[in-house]
Amino acid sequence: MSLICEDGSGKSDSESYISVADASTYFSNRGVTAWAALDTGEATAVREAALRKATDYMTAVYRDRWEGVRYTEDQALDWPRSGVVRDSWAVGYDEVPTEVARACAELALKAASADLQPDLTQGVVREKVGPIETEYDRYSPQATRYSFIDNMLAPFLKSRGGCSVPLVRA
Repeated sequence: MSLICEDGSGKSDSESYISVADASTYFSNRGVTAWAALDTGEATAVREAALRKATDYMTAVYRDRWEGVRYTEDQALDWPRSGVVRDSWAVGYDEVPTEVARACAELALKAASADLQPDLTQGVVREKVGPIETEYDRYSPQATRYSFIDNMLAPFLKSRGGCSVPLVRA
């Protein structure tokens, strides 16, 4: 089944914020060969599945953190949105920001080789096998954080604290 990409119209059946072709161009322009390495006999299917997983992850993690509101009630994904401001400029209600699409591609690359949302278990505090001993920081997060992705998406996320009113240029 072909991947259905959101184009800014608020499709009810969208599965990804970026197409396989656009993700391939994005990675190629940055010299990232891992995406090209997925070019096996079922390259498109593998890449499409990774993009679907990445989009699912973005929905699960960021759904309640995006600025603004979904543009239509029936759209499948969180974007497009209205009421989003970036760098004092209103983001078009009929677009998916480039950074959102690129973050989806970055997560897809990670999804191709690992589970983005693995089940968590209690962290190991101390483990000793013969002379080798390991102790983990109890204050570090148990779940993997993708700081590059978080930073890419930060302009589109609600602020965490303080009270502010966005300034929008006309």
